[in-house]
Amino acid sequence: MRKSRATYTKVLVGVLVLVTGILLGMQLESALSDDTRAALQKLENAFLIINERYVEEVDSGALAEHALEGMLEELDPHSVYIDVETMRRVEEDFSGGFEGIGISFEFIEGVEGQDTLTVLSVIPGGPSEEVGLHSGDRIVEIDQQSALGFEIADVQRTLKGPRGTSVDIVVVRPGYTRPIEFTIVRDRIPLNAVDAAYMIDDVTGFIKINRFSGTTHREFREAVDELSAQNMQRLLLDLRGNSGGYMEMAVQISDEFLPDDALIVSQRGRIREANQSYVGSSRGLLEGLPVIVLVNEASASASEIVAGALQDHDRGLIVGRLTFGKGLVQQQHLLPDGSAMRVTIARYYTPSGRLIQTPYAGGDREDYMDSKRELHANTALLSAQEIIESVPDSLLFKTASGRTVIGGGGIVPDFITDIDSASFFLREVLSRNLANTYARTWYDREGEALVARWGDDRNGFFDSFVVGDAEFQKFLEYARVRGVLIGD
Repeated sequence: MRKSRATYTKVLVGVLVLVTGILLGMQLESALSDDTRAALQKLENAFLIINERYVEEVDSGALAEHALEGMLEELDPHSVYIDVETMRRVEEDFSGGFEGIGISFEFIEGVEGQDTLTVLSVIPGGPSEEVGLHSGDRIVEIDQQSALGFEIADVQRTLKGPRGTSVDIVVVRPGYTRPIEFTIVRDRIPLNAVDAAYMIDDVTGFIKINRFSGTTHREFREAVDELSAQNMQRLLLDLRGNSGGYMEMAVQISDEFLPDDALIVSQRGRIREANQSYVGSSRGLLEGLPVIVLVNEASASASEIVAGALQDHDRGLIVGRLTFGKGLVQQQHLLPDGSAMRVTIARYYTPSGRLIQTPYAGGDREDYMDSKRELHANTALLSAQEIIESVPDSLLFKTASGRTVIGGGGIVPDFITDIDSASFFLREVLSRNLANTYARTWYDREGEALVARWGDDRNGFFDSFVVGDAEFQKFLEYARVRGVLIGD
């Protein structure tokens, strides 16, 4: 539902009053034009009238929050306001770590329909591993308070905390008749940017990067060193689902593949500081190594910088689906209360001059995402050559060797893969985590027998265990009663 004009007026008033304060605080008042001064004064007066005379008391802080959001939504889809709590989580994600007990978790349906906080995995070397917490443990009590029915915010509130502080938990472990108590001392927990690094065969390495955080380049180099020691002669770099992060990390990763002085990415904007070009600075680890980069619709921003740079320099092949198309540069401004706003100051361009950003009209994010879905649907069944033949010449660019590549937003892969052929049933089961939750409850029943039969022989279990038809039918019924349509 659209907000009323009156609501937007109040929001805009609050925004501009807040902006006035920010500008004054930054000593930018002298740079304002007379028209801008007059507009700000007019809106400040209006806000004071509302604050003093509105029929109910006005929460100016809340009004300012909504005001900032409303103003930024008028600009573009990626200029955003970030509240204090969200800002804290963002800093954790991109700093490469946080302080807590070191687990990943999920919620499993427990007794009387209450969700039970369940340990999905423990982070190697973290405090939970040190005290003996296991995957599959159900956390039922935290600091003498029940954890049944917890939500994500409750978990973050109770388990995260300053390094060196402790938390007492009680877990129920499958196969044990009595609860187990642990005291865990919180510590710094790394958030790894490299999800996986291993050899696919005797000569092909695989590295999966999930984000471009402050530790991405270091982790990538460590992974390359490890695989090079195993005779890696070519690399599969997986950026699928990587929504981006720090541009500097994307430049450093690209630099590992490109020669000195090769243009990696440029940005162009209205202010002088926004106009910059980034080039290769030193001999990279992988300048002579064949590489294929995997991308999809969720590969965005920094991922597109890497894919675009390697494609434009004919340094590697891009394989997958048309990428997201986020090529706007945001500058972050911290506000006094710890919140922040990110304002677009420039656009990204690949070395051949392609604009990474897909078109948008204002900041309507719903329309923006709808247009992206339509674009991906329209190109889903086309090859790269068919897309080249369907776009105007103004959107065609040349790589260093003269190959034709496509602009207009996103990175069009050199080889476009088929649409996901998984059935609706499988997609539903995976997206709703039903397979994991069923497997957990199944292990609760069968765990003792499995351990008695297989012990620590994981490979033997994986090689020979087969889910029987009767158990599979139980799983289908489990999914059906939770709303998943079961086909013939």
